[in-house]
Amino acid sequence: MKLLMFYTKEWWYKTASKTLETAPDIEIEESMPDAVVFFFHCEAEDEEKYGSVCEKFVKNVKWLAGKFSTKNVVLHSFNHLSSSKSSPEFAKRLLDDVIIRLERTGYTVMQTPFGYFNEFKMHVAGDSLAKVFKEF
Repeated sequence: MKLLMFYTKEWWYKTASKTLETAPDIEIEESMPDAVVFFFHCEAEDEEKYGSVCEKFVKNVKWLAGKFSTKNVVLHSFNHLSSSKSSPEFAKRLLDDVIIRLERTGYTVMQTPFGYFNEFKMHVAGDSLAKVFKEF
C-alpha cells in the first residue's frame, strides 16, 4: 500500500474520463474545504494482508486529520505510485471498508469516482506535515 497524503485548504475535482468499463456512467464536480486528501495505491501483495492494510489505512487518515483538526477526508484511487497493482475489485472493496470505518467515527468522506480519471485542483498548506508519503 502506498499513500500520498496532503492537507488541503481546498480540494476540487471533476470527472474527466472512465477507465473501468464496469464503472457507472457519471459526470460529477465536487469540492471540499479543510480536508486531508489521500491518493492511495493498492499493490498486489496487499491482497494477502487485507486486515492489516485496511487498519493502517484508517489509522493514517485519522493521524493526519488529527494533526490539522479536521474531519474532512478525500479518498482518491491513484494507481501510479508503484508498478505492482492489486485487482480493481480488491481496491474497491478496501476503499468501501475504509469509508465505512471513517464515517462510523464521525468523518465526512468524499470519494472521487472509482474507475475514472479526474481533473483536480488542490490548495496544499505550507506545513511540513501537509505533504506526507507512507508505504506499508
